[in-house]
Amino acid sequence: MRAGGIGNVVIVGGGTAGWMTAAALAKVLKNQCAIRLIESTEIGIIGVGESTVPHIRYFNSVLGLDEAEFMRETRATFKLGIEFRNWARSGDAYIHPFGDFGRMIDGVRFHHYWLRQREQGDSTDIAEYSFPIVAAKLGRFTHPVEDPASLLSTFSYAYQFDATLYAPYLRAYAERRGVARSEGKVVDVRLRAADGFIESVVLESGEQITADLFIDASGFRGLLIEQALHTGYEDWTHWLPCDRAVAAPCASVQEPIPYTRATAHAAGWQWRIPLQHRVGNGYVYSSQFISDDEAASTLKSHLEGALIAEPRILRFTTGRRKRAWNRNCVAIGLSGGFLEPLESTSIHLIQMAITYLLELFPDRTFEPADSDEFNRLMDLEFERVRDFLVLHYHATERDDTPLWRYCRSMRIPDSLQYKMEQFRARGYVVPYKDGLFLEPSWVAVYLGQRIFPRRYDPLADGLAAAELDRRLQGLRMWIRRTAEGTPAHAELIRKYREGASGA
Repeated sequence: MRAGGIGNVVIVGGGTAGWMTAAALAKVLKNQCAIRLIESTEIGIIGVGESTVPHIRYFNSVLGLDEAEFMRETRATFKLGIEFRNWARSGDAYIHPFGDFGRMIDGVRFHHYWLRQREQGDSTDIAEYSFPIVAAKLGRFTHPVEDPASLLSTFSYAYQFDATLYAPYLRAYAERRGVARSEGKVVDVRLRAADGFIESVVLESGEQITADLFIDASGFRGLLIEQALHTGYEDWTHWLPCDRAVAAPCASVQEPIPYTRATAHAAGWQWRIPLQHRVGNGYVYSSQFISDDEAASTLKSHLEGALIAEPRILRFTTGRRKRAWNRNCVAIGLSGGFLEPLESTSIHLIQMAITYLLELFPDRTFEPADSDEFNRLMDLEFERVRDFLVLHYHATERDDTPLWRYCRSMRIPDSLQYKMEQFRARGYVVPYKDGLFLEPSWVAVYLGQRIFPRRYDPLADGLAAAELDRRLQGLRMWIRRTAEGTPAHAELIRKYREGASGA
C-alpha cells in the first residue's frame, strides 16, 4: 500500500449488498488493503430480490464466477425479460425483453416501420419481431452469440435466483480471498471531533473496530449513513406510491419459465419469479389503499402452488439518500435508496455503486471531487430508473381503483414528461449515456402501455410497401424458426441442477 492509501475497509452489514461489495473489493483490490465485514445472524436480510437485469452477468464475470456453478449454488433460472399483465388495461399483457425489436433498416429505427404498418391497418404485435419475447413465450432459451449477422446476437439475458443463497455463495468467495467476517451487532458509531468522519464502530461485545473507509450495507436502517451521519433522504412516494410488500414462496406446479411476471392488482402489483426449487411471490402495494391483512390475503389467493413459508411484510420508502457517499462512508444497497422491485433494479443499483466506488476509490485524503462525482453518477442512476418505473404507473388507462386513478393523474417528474412528449410526437426515444434502460426497453413499455406516437419517422416511407411487407414477413418467420430451434429452458435448467454445463 502506498503512503496515504486506504489501509482498511469495514463493511457494516451482510446480505446481497454487503457480500457483493466484499467480493468485488477483494477481487479488484487484491491485497492492497484489509477488508472486514460485520454482520449479525440475529438481523435478517430482505432476501426477496430474486430477479435481475443483464448487467449482473458482467459482475459475475469480473469475479470470474463459473456460470454453471453459480446456477447450481443459487438455484437460478434464466431470464429473457419481464411480462406485465393488467397494467394499461385489465386483460392487457406485454413483455419487456432484454433485446432488440427487429433491426434498423436504412438507418431508421425498426419501431418506426412497425408504426407505419400499424397505420396501414397491420395488427401484427411488435412482440413477433423480438427473438427474446418469442423464445420466452415458447419456454426456450439459448445463449447469445457475438456474430452480428446472427439473430442470436440481438438479445441478452439475466438470472432469476435465490438471493438468500447468493450472499453465502459470495461470502465463501470473499473469505477465500482474505475478507474477514465479524459476527455481532453494531451498537455505537464514533465520529472524529475534528471533521465528523467515522472513526470506529462498536460491537455489542464491546469491541471497537476502526477503519479508513466504511461501507454502509445495513439496509433500510442506514446505520452509518443516516443514524450516525444524518445525511438525509429524498422521499419519492408521491411518484412511486407503493410503500410495502408482502412476500411468500410457494411450490412450483410447472416447469420454470425464462421470464419474470408482474401482474397489476387493485392496490399494487404481484411478482412471480420461477426458480429451480420454488416460485418467489410478492405483492407490492400502497398502504394508503389496502391493509396489510388484505394484501396478504390477496397474495395467498393468487399463488399457484402450496405455501412454503408464511407471508412477511416489508415496509419501505421509495427514494434515495441525499448523498450516498458522505465523508468516509459509502452507502450501498438499501441504505443508499430503494426504488421498489418492479424492473428488478435493486441488485443493479448495488452493482453500479460498487463499480463507481472502485472507479473513484479514494485515499485517506478523501478528495471531495471523488465523492462529488460518485454522488452525481448515483443520482443519475436513481433518477433514470425512477423515471422508467413511474412510466409504468402513470401510463395507464385504468380508473377502476383509487391507486390507478391517482397514478393516472399524478404530476410526474419533468424529465419523464419530456421523454413521453417526445415519444408521443413522433416515436422518438430520448437517448442518454448514463443509465440502465436503453431504447428497446422504453419502446417496449411505451407501446405495451398503449402510448402510440401521433406520427412515425418520415424517413421510414423510403421503402416501398411491397418490399417492407416482404422484409417484415421474412423477419417474423426467421425469428419464429430460430426460437423453435433453441433448447427448452426447463431442460437446460435440469442439466444445470444435475451438474452438467447446460450450455
